Amino acid sequence: MTRSIESRFLAIVAITVFILVVPLFALFLTLSSDRAARELHDHVEILLATNSQALAKPMWDFDRESVEQIAATIVSANAVSKVQVRDLSGGINVSMPPLPTWPKSGVESKTREIVYDGVDGRKQVGTITIYYGRFDALSSLRDAEAILIGIFIVAVLGVVLAAIFGNRIMIIQPLMKLAGAIEATRQLGSRHHVDWQSNDEIGKLAKSFNAMQIQLEQEERELKIAHRRATDIYNLTPAMLFSLDEQDRITGVSDYWLLATGYERPQVLGKRFADLVHAEAREAYLERKRQKSQSDAVVESTTKFVRADGNLMDVLIVEASKEGTSGETGLSLSVMTDVTALKQSEARNHRQAITDHLTGLMNRQGFENALDIEIRATDEMNGELACIFVDLDRFKWINDNLGHQAGDTVLRMLVDLMRPLLPPGAVAARLGGDEFAVLLRSAKVEHDALELSHRLCATFEQPLLVQGVTVRLSASVGVALYPRHAGNAAELLQKSDMAMYSKKRDGKNGALLYDPLIQDTTRQRAAIERDIETALDEDWFEAYFQPIVDLGDGHVVGYEALLRLEHPIKGTLPPAEIIKIAEETGAITRIGNRILEKALDNLVQLSEATGDFDAYIAINFSPLQFEQNMPIRLAALAARHGIAPHRIVIEITEATLLHDNPQIRTILDEFNRFGCRIALDDFGTGYSSLSYLNRFPVDIVKIDQSFIRSLSAEEPELQHKSRMLVEGITAISHKMECTVVAEGIETEEQQEILRQFGVELGQGYLFARPQPVRQLIKTLIHSPRRGGSVA
Repeated sequence: MTRSIESRFLAIVAITVFILVVPLFALFLTLSSDRAARELHDHVEILLATNSQALAKPMWDFDRESVEQIAATIVSANAVSKVQVRDLSGGINVSMPPLPTWPKSGVESKTREIVYDGVDGRKQVGTITIYYGRFDALSSLRDAEAILIGIFIVAVLGVVLAAIFGNRIMIIQPLMKLAGAIEATRQLGSRHHVDWQSNDEIGKLAKSFNAMQIQLEQEERELKIAHRRATDIYNLTPAMLFSLDEQDRITGVSDYWLLATGYERPQVLGKRFADLVHAEAREAYLERKRQKSQSDAVVESTTKFVRADGNLMDVLIVEASKEGTSGETGLSLSVMTDVTALKQSEARNHRQAITDHLTGLMNRQGFENALDIEIRATDEMNGELACIFVDLDRFKWINDNLGHQAGDTVLRMLVDLMRPLLPPGAVAARLGGDEFAVLLRSAKVEHDALELSHRLCATFEQPLLVQGVTVRLSASVGVALYPRHAGNAAELLQKSDMAMYSKKRDGKNGALLYDPLIQDTTRQRAAIERDIETALDEDWFEAYFQPIVDLGDGHVVGYEALLRLEHPIKGTLPPAEIIKIAEETGAITRIGNRILEKALDNLVQLSEATGDFDAYIAINFSPLQFEQNMPIRLAALAARHGIAPHRIVIEITEATLLHDNPQIRTILDEFNRFGCRIALDDFGTGYSSLSYLNRFPVDIVKIDQSFIRSLSAEEPELQHKSRMLVEGITAISHKMECTVVAEGIETEEQQEILRQFGVELGQGYLFARPQPVRQLIKTLIHSPRRGGSVA
């Protein structure tokens, strides 16, 4: 560094001297030499001029001696090296000196003619030639000039030497001290200061360097303290910390990491972390490392780690890394957490999450997972998979009458009976409530699935003893096959469910293989459900009226309100399927409320049009409509329309009274106290019991139309039995102080027979069909006599 700076300084000085001093010196020499050259030329010219005149006479006279004297005089002159005088005839040829000493710089010569001015005019008598040394710039200098040049050179040298000395003292020396301090700092690792004090720039540089050294010493101390603290934190933190380089080699581990894994630090430093991962999980770990996004600052992965003792531990690795830029080394810090217990807990929780706690079978979530797995396996084998959907019949009765504990006992008993029937590899699950599903794969999957379904149904042939009570159950089973019937898991489960519901609608207790026609039925059902919802939104439901007449005189005593859905495109839809589906979907309550309001409104219109304010309206109520607030709602509607309570008849079926629900009994009593009458519809069918007439406030008994049609049947035995039943029902009803209404009267013969039995009232096509109230008003107004037939 010193030589470089000093040599550059000397080069600058030399260049400066060369640029400034040398041109001045050269200019001075040039001017001096020009002056000396002119003086020499002028001196030679003068010598030639004067001596040519002096030589004219001697040359004319051939005075050789005089010529030689004059030549000697010329040679003695300064700067003349040789003189040669010759006449034209060659008689005189003087050359002096004979042996001249020629100057090293060479000679130049000048010749002049010698002319004699005689009587006869000017005549050339000879020539004179003077030889003199060529011009030498240094030799031409005068003493004063040489002294001046010497002084100038000494002054320049003095300045250069002073500059060099000053540069070495004032610049080189402090720089060498600064360089020495820097080199000592580099080699020894300690901070050295520069011992130099001055008020110039070098002094400021030394002061700044010393201040920088002091600051760096302080920062180094702080850095060492921070590093020591970071190292202490790294090692004392109760977490398994480790660092990796870009080649996945371990560069550092914490003390807790060593304690938890059982390794020694020299064993793992420099080792690839992947080598400590279990062989079965290593490839997956490396793949996750390869797939991690460059933008992800933190990457999480779970793998199996091999401890020093060979045992495995499940670990969660959270790695934070930063790639190096511009030659920097990348940074990496990872936290490894032992999640073995958590994994075991997750496994237990997963088993619990997919297991039905009551039966020990899979639950719906577990079944759906298993279904996906089985479908993939089926695709790989290019085979078929059967989904068997099982739903218990009459299971609700057990929960309602024996309690849910008894229902749970029955489910466990059924599962115990089911398990031995399942072939190896079959997957069984309880989907919820009383619904079960079984997955089965085999070479003859359709045959095996149906055979298993029939065996499952056969287990219900024997009654079960629960809490000292014998109960009988049956099962409706639906079977669907993948990929024959369905293209995915959800569709397979749906198709088996549809097959099960189809079997349940067809009579329960059996198995049914899915058929595309089932889906058509389902579509029809879905269409009806949509029609019901649209009808409720668009007000398509109407309350048709069918008159109820006195069989004695034929006058109208009341009307039965019958539900009709008037579709704007499909026309009037049959009510039976609508009521059935509405009861299943729960829409029957909204429909019933709508029909109730329209029936009361129609009764008001009919009464005002005919002037008959005594006729009653019979309204059918589904068991699902019997809510606690129904009597209050009915009373409010009757008051709003101004209808006396005795003109409202609540028609219920035997199914409503079947379970002897205390809530239904309370509601019926409320209707009775309000003044409404209760009619028992379709009496004689289903689970008919005469006790209903005794236990419930029944005012009217309606004989089912199937018995009425049989009164005029062609088979004598059927006719006889039907007449006995109708006569008996009428007699018993009268004994219970109930009015009897016969439904479905179509012939006058049936009317006459019923009148003979004492039946008071009747309705049917013989009198009038169900019709909109506006049409019925026209019929009644135009009848021959008030109270006459409306047929």
